[in-house]
Amino acid sequence: MSDERSHPDVRAAVTRLCANFPDEYWREKDSLKAYPGEFVQALTDAGYLSVLIPEEYDGAGMDLATACAVLEEIQHSGANGAACHAQMYIMGSLLRHGNEAQKQKYLPGIASGALRLQAFGVTEPSSGTDTTRIKTRAHRDGDHYVVSGQKVFISRVEHSDLLLLLVRTTPRDEVDKPTQGMSVLLVDLREAVGNGLTVRPLETMLNHATTELFFDQLRVPVENLIGEEGKGFSYILDGMNAERILIASECIGDARWFIDRASSYAREREVFGAPIGKNQGIQFPIAGSHIQTEAAALMVEKACRMFDTGVACGSEANMAKLLAADASWAAADMCLQTHGGYGFTVEYDVERKFRETRLYQVAPISTNLILSNIATHVLGLPKSF
Repeated sequence: MSDERSHPDVRAAVTRLCANFPDEYWREKDSLKAYPGEFVQALTDAGYLSVLIPEEYDGAGMDLATACAVLEEIQHSGANGAACHAQMYIMGSLLRHGNEAQKQKYLPGIASGALRLQAFGVTEPSSGTDTTRIKTRAHRDGDHYVVSGQKVFISRVEHSDLLLLLVRTTPRDEVDKPTQGMSVLLVDLREAVGNGLTVRPLETMLNHATTELFFDQLRVPVENLIGEEGKGFSYILDGMNAERILIASECIGDARWFIDRASSYAREREVFGAPIGKNQGIQFPIAGSHIQTEAAALMVEKACRMFDTGVACGSEANMAKLLAADASWAAADMCLQTHGGYGFTVEYDVERKFRETRLYQVAPISTNLILSNIATHVLGLPKSF
């Protein structure tokens, strides 16, 4: 999905915006484990975080391909869209399954930046990727749900106003299918924190503002239920194709950043009296990464096109995410190897991006789960679990 192929004007504008946040800015944020609030605000003010919100709710009303172009160029610039990318796909559950009153109440504020919906509460310590086994429970008490339980690896809670939360409203052993009995609640964090919700920062190798959440009799108004009670799992799945395609576009941006940096360094760095880029041992890995990235980008483009035209694209979204994540990780390794010892120094930014792109082998869905999905749902092989 290069500039010549899609949305060149959007890409150029995003690149100009990102130029105001150079490597030094991201280096400092990473060092301090600080949230890039200025960058997120700039993206918000420019309207990039509301591209998928319809115009009737004050958004840009654009397609997923536009959102992909935005996120790819953010990563390609050396920035990190993970600080806010979730807002693009989290609001999809509200948009597609919320009632009109909810959409009118929240979407215009999200579009303007008055409200931030950047936190998504699904993962739990004991369930991992087996979402059907979540234990966070919500029971009805009059006009409220009362929530108790725990979530982990939940990013951006401390920088969000709203949290999209998946809970069990019916125990797993009381439903016909394990995917039934889960519901989605929109939690107002401004009221919840300290009133039944405790947020504990979780230190990780990435500057993602990651936390653990503890719910102790948190009361959430019934009017904050998204869609129908017990059908929340399908609502969450509904947004996962967009999430995986958007993350894949970020991986393509990362890969291109690594390729650009490796190529530049290989042209300039001289050893034994000549640029190291003259040596095929350096050239070939860079060229291989470029080829791998371009191929992955075509798969991302295909999945995005299918999504935007309403064609079922679950398998394509998974394949795009896997191929793009593999391309970015291979490019990261290549770039670090090209830089040698300097690749490990903070000032070259390679080690920071190296850490950041490694995440996408694991999240938002691991490569192993994607392979399992393709094996069983596309190739018809027997399930292993």
